Amino acid sequence: MGWWRLRQYVHSSWRVALACLFFVIGVAGALAVRIPAWVGIALVPVLLALCCCSWMVALFGTALVAMVVGLSYGSAHLASRDTYGAFLQQTVAVEGRVKEDISKSSSGSYSMQLDAVKIEGVTLPGAILATGRTTGGALRGDRVHLRGTVREGFGSFPATISTLQISRVERSPFGDVGRVLRDGFADKVRVVIPEPQASLGVGFLTGQKSALSDDLSDALKIAGLTHIVVASGYNLTILVRMARKLLLKVSKYLSTLSASAMILGFMMITGLSPSMTRAGLVSGMSLLSWYYGHAFHPFVLLPLAAALTVAFQPSYIWGDLGWQLSFSAFAGVMIVAPLLQVYFFGAREPGMFRQILGETIAAHIVTMPIIALSFGTVSNVAIIANLLVVPLVPLAMLLTFICGVAVLVGMPLVEWIATPTTWLLTYMTNVANFVAELPWAQSSITATAFLWIGYAVIVAIACGWMWRRTRYSFRTGQPALC
Repeated sequence: MGWWRLRQYVHSSWRVALACLFFVIGVAGALAVRIPAWVGIALVPVLLALCCCSWMVALFGTALVAMVVGLSYGSAHLASRDTYGAFLQQTVAVEGRVKEDISKSSSGSYSMQLDAVKIEGVTLPGAILATGRTTGGALRGDRVHLRGTVREGFGSFPATISTLQISRVERSPFGDVGRVLRDGFADKVRVVIPEPQASLGVGFLTGQKSALSDDLSDALKIAGLTHIVVASGYNLTILVRMARKLLLKVSKYLSTLSASAMILGFMMITGLSPSMTRAGLVSGMSLLSWYYGHAFHPFVLLPLAAALTVAFQPSYIWGDLGWQLSFSAFAGVMIVAPLLQVYFFGAREPGMFRQILGETIAAHIVTMPIIALSFGTVSNVAIIANLLVVPLVPLAMLLTFICGVAVLVGMPLVEWIATPTTWLLTYMTNVANFVAELPWAQSSITATAFLWIGYAVIVAIACGWMWRRTRYSFRTGQPALC
């Protein structure tokens, strides 16, 4: 292959993907190497000028400059987080806005993520984690005033607060509208569907995991089914497809508009968690490309989405488990799953069963190192549980939605819809509980990070081998089997 022929393959989209990839690498590297912020600002014009250079200079120059820009961007944010150090080990007055739904641990303590933070009246960047035995009645979107002791942070949190007392909770009448709508709808569902089935159905529709009972939440985790009740790309994809198909025969523009409204509405209801930020961004970009008759290549879409979310919140790359799992599972579904399908089954279009099986295995393969390093365990029943439950999730979402609307408008004979909905949701909870109670449901893994790096290399080599054998086109979804 000559140089001229190689040049034809370097599309401008690949330059963008390369810049995004190395920007993310630079932000991550800021934990180890810090540089002044002005360096990155000064190099932004250089990065833009490289677009006009020859392909070789553009590729190498883009990678280098984008990484330096990422380093300076990450360094600037880390420097701003250092201001928490002045309050470490002190008992102080803290106020902040509850960013996400409050979670409760098995020990009975509560965890609140707070942003727009003020400590002793000083405004500080980022989001912190406040833990304690009480919530003071706070809900997502409320502003809380508390006293607590500042501790060292972890992951994406620059600091944590051991809450001693919550003195005041402020609730604006125009606060978190999405949370109000979600909770109001959930109350209507609970009128005709008992617990824990009602919380499971509402979780499908809105991604509200915090309402689940501790037993069911633990069972879903062991069974590898947590993703179906966490605000994620799977739930959003189902809703967007439904919204798009409703008006597709009328107008492609109206179809796109309705699907866009669904994305924005779902994000407003669920909140901007790392996984939801990624899911909403990817869904929006995919919808836009579909409207204009194009398709994103996964190796372009992934770095672009990662760079945009990291630019929005650099702490995602520094230890946010939700962000890491969301992107790794997405990569598994977009890259590993189609390679497995075409390598083992050829060009035949996969049915629902085979598609779910392939996507579940792919996501399990890719996320296993992260889960094992974070929790020390992996689920052995995730594939079985997903095959038994996931195909029925769209139907459960539809029936739960109909039940909530029926109660809201006072529809007669709503029990006729609520009864089969309860049966379906009961089946799902029973599956989760049954597989979670199996003696071999999960295994403990104590492998080191170096072994998991070797595992990742083997997976990458296997994917390369399958692609070489099939010549699968990720853009068109069509193989060219040898």
